[in-house]
Amino acid sequence: MNGQTPLPYMQRTRGYYAALGFATPYRWAQFEQVPFSPLSVPLSIARVAIVTTAAPYQPEAGPQGPGAAYNGSAKFYQVYAQAIDPAPDLRISHVAIDRQHTTATDQNSYFPLQALKRLQQQRELGELAEKFYGLPTNRSHRQSTTVDCPQLLAKCQADQIDAAVLVPNCPICHQSVAFAARTLESAGIATVILGCAKDVVEHVGVPRFLFNDFPLGNSAGPPHDHETQLAIAQAGLSLLESATEARTTLQTAHRWPGDADWKRHYSNPALLSDAQLLALRADFDREKNAAKNKR
Repeated sequence: MNGQTPLPYMQRTRGYYAALGFATPYRWAQFEQVPFSPLSVPLSIARVAIVTTAAPYQPEAGPQGPGAAYNGSAKFYQVYAQAIDPAPDLRISHVAIDRQHTTATDQNSYFPLQALKRLQQQRELGELAEKFYGLPTNRSHRQSTTVDCPQLLAKCQADQIDAAVLVPNCPICHQSVAFAARTLESAGIATVILGCAKDVVEHVGVPRFLFNDFPLGNSAGPPHDHETQLAIAQAGLSLLESATEARTTLQTAHRWPGDADWKRHYSNPALLSDAQLLALRADFDREKNAAKNKR
């Protein structure tokens, strides 16, 4: 695959799960009409909130730290709100990130709190809301659109949020935050998604999308590269103000500093043996059951 071509996640995951033995392909959401709300106040006085699909650390739920395998027990199923101070401990072991190339050693690579705080200090945004919001990663379109997104909207309205920065991790996360962006925009709250799965977000249809061509799990920037993380947060805020119509996508010029072959590796059944596929299917079924039991 050309290094400049975005990875087609919908196609890749369809082939991957078919190789694991799932006969029915997942149906990705798609909308013809996309809501759009201009930022209601200047960014210099706007009240901005973060929406994340990362999960608060649960000590009782097993491995969730850097390098952890997928952990269904670490999932969460309800929209939550949590204070930004003290800094929360958020993990992404419950989603299908790129575990071969994503270290998860730097929370700032998937939760841009520190970058947005710096921009607030530099007076590039008015106010970072004292709470952020967690949005469940949900394969069910109905659950996301009729339960999760209305709950998120209610929390944002209660906290008088003017704009939201939404940061997904796995492919389904990108669909979930796309649903959320549509819900918030329909109610007059401007949004921008910082994400890595371009095909998923644009297939759904959203108002504003800042695309970073990085492995999943790094939507806010490469780990430990705080200047690039800051630049990405700045670009996201700029897009909040500059976009004039729905379906506005801006791709950053930043390049992944790690393995240049990461796109070929992600969930690629052509690189896996039959034994590996059987083991992966067993792992998937085990973690799916763990998540189901918790729910």
